[in-house]
Amino acid sequence: MAATKTSLTLFALLLLVPVAVSAVLHQAHGVGPNWQTADRSSAALLPPPADHPGAVVRVMAARTVRWRGIFAVHSWIVYKPEGASAYIRHDYTAWGDPIRRNGFEPDGRWFGRTPEVLFAADGPAAAAMIPRIEAAIAAYPLRARGDYQVWPGPNSNTFVAAVMEAVPEARLVLPPTAIGKDFPHDGRWLRLTPSGTGVRLSLGGYAGLTVGWVEGVEVNLLAAVVGIDVRRPALKVPGVGRIGMAAG
Repeated sequence: MAATKTSLTLFALLLLVPVAVSAVLHQAHGVGPNWQTADRSSAALLPPPADHPGAVVRVMAARTVRWRGIFAVHSWIVYKPEGASAYIRHDYTAWGDPIRRNGFEPDGRWFGRTPEVLFAADGPAAAAMIPRIEAAIAAYPLRARGDYQVWPGPNSNTFVAAVMEAVPEARLVLPPTAIGKDFPHDGRWLRLTPSGTGVRLSLGGYAGLTVGWVEGVEVNLLAAVVGIDVRRPALKVPGVGRIGMAAG
């Protein structure tokens, strides 16, 4: 009984304390409430296409708008086929048709928040991925107006996770702050992890368990993720995200 109580207390602390820390950091960042006038300019994370003729694939994420930024990031996909003169960006948003193509600067700040690069591929590796990424975007089932749901999904992170399943060699692991990444976009409650190195159980995105060599062990409770990465040692917690080695 004592061991169970200790375990539950520790789990609760791993849920609540990181969120409290994230709230303090969010407030200190000083992003104003007027999201309509927030900076959405390029963060200069991509080379000019003219200087980089090879193929490019990037997955980026930035803290989302207003108080939701305490808990979650918004993620998106950018790519450029070999020889193309411009990047192509895809987001999944709450307004209009959910799948938005080139609605923002490819590496633009997300309403004032600077993005980070979660995945990068260049040259032949990127060129091999792009046709499958484009096919997965075209086949994504939750594309009608009204399909987007902030919590527990499908949202931007659900979309990115689903599309990147088409390129398991990318071994992309979205951070714990990518709320919605575990939502079962195809209705299957049990499936392989995106990397193909484990399994994921998801009960409608409200609860679940992921076990995989690349993904580590993650427990999803009401879309909040607590977990551990053994391969690249790190603790995964809500709000703050990953503590330890980069996912890389």
